[in-house]
Amino acid sequence: MNSEQQYVGLYEECRDLISEHSAGVLNAVREQAFLDFKRLGFPSRKVERYRYTDMQALFAPDLGLNLRRLEMPVDPYAAFRCDVPNLSTSLYFVVNDSFYSKVLPKSHLPEGVVVDSLCRMAAERPDLIARHYARLAHTGDDAVTALNTMLAQDGLLVYVPRGVKVDRTIQFINILRADVDLMVNRRVLVILEEGAEAKLLFCDHAADDRHFLTTQVTEVFVGEGASLELYCLEETHLKNTRVSNLYIRQGAGSRMHHNIITLHNGVTRNRTDVALCGEGAECRLNGCVVADKQQQVDNNTLIDHQVGGCTSRQLYKYVLDEKATGAFAGRVLVRHGAQQTESAMTNQNLCATREARMYTQPMLEIYADDVKCSHGSTVGQLNDAALFYMQQRGISLREARLLLQMAFVNQVIDQMDLEALRDRLHYLVDKRFRGELNKCEGCKLCR
Repeated sequence: MNSEQQYVGLYEECRDLISEHSAGVLNAVREQAFLDFKRLGFPSRKVERYRYTDMQALFAPDLGLNLRRLEMPVDPYAAFRCDVPNLSTSLYFVVNDSFYSKVLPKSHLPEGVVVDSLCRMAAERPDLIARHYARLAHTGDDAVTALNTMLAQDGLLVYVPRGVKVDRTIQFINILRADVDLMVNRRVLVILEEGAEAKLLFCDHAADDRHFLTTQVTEVFVGEGASLELYCLEETHLKNTRVSNLYIRQGAGSRMHHNIITLHNGVTRNRTDVALCGEGAECRLNGCVVADKQQQVDNNTLIDHQVGGCTSRQLYKYVLDEKATGAFAGRVLVRHGAQQTESAMTNQNLCATREARMYTQPMLEIYADDVKCSHGSTVGQLNDAALFYMQQRGISLREARLLLQMAFVNQVIDQMDLEALRDRLHYLVDKRFRGELNKCEGCKLCR
């Protein structure tokens, strides 16, 4: 039996229960998502965008789902400490796929800004949610998106109205919490209207030593002249499987800076699709991966230059040790008429052992003639001459390797605009290379 059959059977048996514990706006697209998933099935490796990850194998385990929306016993504000020193944030929690609303930050957001449960806001502002939910994440194009839309019962909404600038970074801690092996289907909707500005930091953590399978679909609308900095940090464990699809639509003159950092994981598959729909839009995608043991990280990106005068930059770096596997596939599409496009894509990788594997595939597809586009990738090992030079000056071989690896990934970290976050990541990456990063300092959940 193919992996998708268990989900088809689950939905057919529990469709009423799923809808009962969700909201009308989410339910309105659920049945079509089911039909699309049933038609598509999980993609094989023959599908170009999934050639490096076996999706059938990832979704084969029969895991529990919290369809009745039972409350997980946890008080994250009392138990969890994942603050970034010197970075003042408005801190919120998402437990599995539910917005934690029992205790909210004392700091007040600017008037009109909404950070809340997707279901709750679907009841209060159904028109706003209906105009945006499932508008970028098309279920007919991708089986994981269809599965998530079919099963998701709640999620997170971030809404910043026209012209509002949120100075304080909004931080979200996604906590995976369960007493049994669990599948989580999380939904995130981010809406920045014209001229709005915001900085969002998402941190993924697992509170229990269980097998978690998470699908996450995020839709981001960046209006004309709006500016969004989006940071995503994963620190889970070897039993965690994370499949994330991020869809971004940018209006004219907008700015989008996305940074994704994977420090601890089991299997991670990140898909990022960016549509530059208005002239003068700017997009930067940066990624940093540190993996060892038998961890696997697959980043797949698509930047669609639909109109002229837009700029995109991509920089992804991997450091793979032991038997880790990495993959990067990036595609830049420049459509007819998208003149004066500027795009650069770079993927650089270090394999610290002969057993580590890296697959890289940068691609350009250009249908305009007045463009400046480049792409490149490298896969190599640490420079023996540099290691020898450092040892000649009294630095041990182990320390020399660590210093060179740190210098390699620092190019990605140093491009982040949040200074306090940069400093914290330098510290965390250094501990990760030294094998000392087991959990966040002060966290009581992992004890």
